[in-house]
Amino acid sequence: MSQASSQSPWQKAWQSLVRNPLTVAAMVLLVALVLLCCVGPNFSPYGPNDQDLELRATSPSLAHWLGTDPLGRDLATRILHGGRISMLVGLLATAVASIIGVGYGLIAGLAGKRMDAVMMRVVDVLYAFPFITFVIILVVIFGREFWLIFIAIGAVEWLTMARVVRGQVLTLKGLEYVQAARACGAGFWHILGKHMLPNVMGPVIIYASLTVPGVMMLEATLSFLGLGIQPPDASWGVLISEGAASMAAYPWMLIGPSVFFSATLLALNLIGDALRDALDPKSVRE
Repeated sequence: MSQASSQSPWQKAWQSLVRNPLTVAAMVLLVALVLLCCVGPNFSPYGPNDQDLELRATSPSLAHWLGTDPLGRDLATRILHGGRISMLVGLLATAVASIIGVGYGLIAGLAGKRMDAVMMRVVDVLYAFPFITFVIILVVIFGREFWLIFIAIGAVEWLTMARVVRGQVLTLKGLEYVQAARACGAGFWHILGKHMLPNVMGPVIIYASLTVPGVMMLEATLSFLGLGIQPPDASWGVLISEGAASMAAYPWMLIGPSVFFSATLLALNLIGDALRDALDPKSVRE
C-alpha cells in the first residue's frame, strides 16, 4: 500500500493546505496578527485607556507609531487591545453557533419527516426575524453587556449551520452502512454519535472557518451603530466608527484599525476557502 493511500483525509487536507503558498502566507499572517494582539499590549508603555489631554490627537510618530486620538490615547495599543475583543467575539460567537447548529441539524435530519418539518419551520421563522431588531430587544432587556454580543450573533448564525448539517445528515442516513447499523439494532443516539457526527465534521469546519470573519463583520457593524462594544472598551468596529467620524481631521484614526481589520478578514477568508477546497471532495474532483 502506498503512503498516499494510507493517509487519512485530514492528513491529505493538511498537505493540500501547506502546498498552497497563498494559504501558507495567510496562515502566517493570521498567526502574526493573533500573537501581536495577544502579546503586543503587554509590551506597550501605554494602557489602552490612558489619556493625555494635553497631547490630544497627534499623527504617527516615534513615540506613538499609529498616532493618538482626541483624548490622547495611543492608537497602536488600542488597536491591538481591540483586536483581542474582535477576535474573541468572532471565535466565541462561532463556537455558540456551531454547537447549537450542529446539534439541531443532526437531530432534525435524523429524527424523521414530521419532526424534521417542524424543526425546520422554526428555523424558517427565525430566519425571517430581523437580526438588528433581535439585538435591540436583547440590549433593552439585559443592557449593553459584552457577553450579549457573541450570544446574539451566535443565536442567529446557528441557523445556517443547522441547515448545512441537516443536509449532510439527509444524504448520509440513506447510505448502506447506516442502514446496516439500524438493521443490527443500533439506536438513534448511537447512529447520531457514531456515524453522523464524525462524517459532518468536514463541512462543519469549513463553514465555521468562513463564519468567523462574517461574525467579526457583524460585531463591527453593531459597534459602528452603537449597539456593540461600549466605551471605554474598544473593538476594531468601535475604532473604525470613531475614525470615520473624524476622518477629515484625523485620517490616521481610520487607517490604522481598518488595515488590521481588513488584513485579519483577508487571512481568515483565504484560509476558509482553502479548507473548503481541501476538505470538500467535490471541490477536489472539480
